Amino acid sequence: MTSMTGYAYEEKSGDTAVVSVEIKSVNSRFLDLTINLPPYLNQLESYYRNKISEKVLRGKVDVYIRVKELESDTEISADTGVAKSYLEAIKKVAQATGYSTEIPLSLIISQPGVLNSNKSYDVEKYKGLIDPLFDSALKTFVSDRTREGENMKKDLLAKLSKLEECAKFFVEWQPKMEEIFKEQITSKFKELLGEHADENRIMTETAAMLVKYTINEEIVRLNSHISAMKNELENNPVPGKKLDFICQEMNREINTIGSKNQFAEVGAMVITAKDSLENIREQAKNVE
Repeated sequence: MTSMTGYAYEEKSGDTAVVSVEIKSVNSRFLDLTINLPPYLNQLESYYRNKISEKVLRGKVDVYIRVKELESDTEISADTGVAKSYLEAIKKVAQATGYSTEIPLSLIISQPGVLNSNKSYDVEKYKGLIDPLFDSALKTFVSDRTREGENMKKDLLAKLSKLEECAKFFVEWQPKMEEIFKEQITSKFKELLGEHADENRIMTETAAMLVKYTINEEIVRLNSHISAMKNELENNPVPGKKLDFICQEMNREINTIGSKNQFAEVGAMVITAKDSLENIREQAKNVE
């Protein structure tokens, strides 16, 4: 089982550049992946996107690939024709305004189009620098999510055990409820009719009460959902979506037990069951 939260960072300084790779993720219903690259390396986005998608199924994942160049491949060229045109134009302005000071070279070369830079980028060279770091960061990232996932699995199983105790309590209380219902109805009949109360009528009324308030079916389904969740936690490497569905089903059964309940002891255990389930639901949101 894997957590949807994770983090990894790798950095390396080479002869020509300093390269870093950062990967971090938080919860999301689906895979929401963002790759941040220097603009001149945008063509590598799909390549690194595929690498992440092979390892991650859910989560909001942000990848930052940064390159700081130590040596520049920039070529500077001068357009002398444009420079001469600027010089002639500036001279005319100077003559027209009576400006006689010698025109500085810095004024000419600072004009647009006089000096031009042309930088070439060897994408394959940068890819060769990034790949080892990216693979190392991705391995650490996956390991971090797996480690956290194992801790979450232990926590979920502990919380599920608490919910299982609640279900066991409901099972034990089911026959007690039947006895209490029968005693209450018998008491009312004897109060009205004395010792002439009809036993068959008492049994009929008790049966009607049990049909209305019995929680046996809900208990059976709740235990079934608990078993299903255990199975998902133990055998499904990516149970996140399934856990969410099972939690919804458990919640339905617990709510029904609560609505049918007529006893303070059962009511208290319903509250405990809801609290346990809420803890499970919150933790399950972090599961891939």
